[in-house]
Amino acid sequence: MLLSSGLPAALVAGCARFPALPEGLGGAIEGDPLFREAMASAPALPGNDVTLLWGGLRAFTALFRAIRAARDHVNLEFYIFEDVSLPGAAGPSLFALLREKLRQGVAVTVIYDSLGSADTPKAAFDALRAEGASLLSFNPANPLEARGGWRPNSRNHRKILVVDGRVAITGGVNFDVVYQNPCRLPASGIPVEDTDEACWADVAIRIEGPAVAALQRLFFETWAKQGGAGLPNRNWFPPPAMPGRTSVRILGSAPGEDRPRFYVARLAEIMNARSRIWLSTGYFVPTPREHAELARAARRGVDVRLLLPGVTDTPVATHAQRAAYGPLLEAGVRILEVQDSVLHAKIGVVDGAWSAIGSSNLDRRSVAWNDEVDAILLGREVGTALEVILERAMSRANPVRLDGWRQRSVGQRLRELLSWPVRDLL
Repeated sequence: MLLSSGLPAALVAGCARFPALPEGLGGAIEGDPLFREAMASAPALPGNDVTLLWGGLRAFTALFRAIRAARDHVNLEFYIFEDVSLPGAAGPSLFALLREKLRQGVAVTVIYDSLGSADTPKAAFDALRAEGASLLSFNPANPLEARGGWRPNSRNHRKILVVDGRVAITGGVNFDVVYQNPCRLPASGIPVEDTDEACWADVAIRIEGPAVAALQRLFFETWAKQGGAGLPNRNWFPPPAMPGRTSVRILGSAPGEDRPRFYVARLAEIMNARSRIWLSTGYFVPTPREHAELARAARRGVDVRLLLPGVTDTPVATHAQRAAYGPLLEAGVRILEVQDSVLHAKIGVVDGAWSAIGSSNLDRRSVAWNDEVDAILLGREVGTALEVILERAMSRANPVRLDGWRQRSVGQRLRELLSWPVRDLL
């Protein structure tokens, strides 16, 4: 999610060059050092209880409930960190709830992206600090505040909540006021006109079990690398329980450190898929390698479906997305565009047994610029549940057909062409 209908000025101004993407990966990607490093960093952790949270309201309800139940600590790492409220609830707003927990003796530690959270008033952050919260601005967009060099393009796009070291929530949902919008979708599928007022279709997961500690470690790694101050002694890593049956890998990608971990993991699954690849993303500007492997999978008979936004808060991204359709449609990829809500969900299901939910879009920014976090869920139970969610969303979406795409207007072709120079920023 970008800050406006265009690209943030700091991103454009700070883009001296697009960093090299890991396009040299060999055909047998499992033997590539990047893939081996990604898997070694994220072992499959069994015994987790995972709850799928489809929709901003469900995610907000779970986030607020977890914070309200905190007894020891609340750790938050979010791209957009605004003082949101739970729709339809009479309780306090997010920042008021956090101040309340601080008064109860709960430690509150927050990492927020300085660009993504630019609309949050400084006074709101100061009020949290005054109550004792520890706050850290990730890669300040203001060069005068930069620590260790100004890097305006390197953003923290993660969404992580960890409470008491026992419960975690992650996915694509920000603490953004757009998730307060109602999601009563019209039966007629009326297209979205104003993304600030529209329903945002998104997904998150609530985790209890060993994977919580992996998210906690990732949080503290970022805190340390960004020069965060010392934190109080807390029960950060309680003995993990194993309350469920789902094995989970937590992949923390950091492209600035040559660690595009989720990129290589997802690419490996696409290359090795046997029956189906169903993907949903908020922004679709794939790397050349991803584009080629998706088309190749469809040509070998894999059911490849892409659920994509028909309207977003960044129109230039939609134009760049549509410019890439031709070879995919020719190869047999099914593309479906969501028109009656703003699709922001990042979901992948491969062969019904490998699933992913996280913050990474299927775009170049997630590969080359953003710190991201993604949970890989192993097993058919969760894969089947996600396929049901995707199939329901696909039934409401508009299919894109090759003949229609070829007959698109001259104006649309021009917009696609003009989006090309900035595609590496999207």
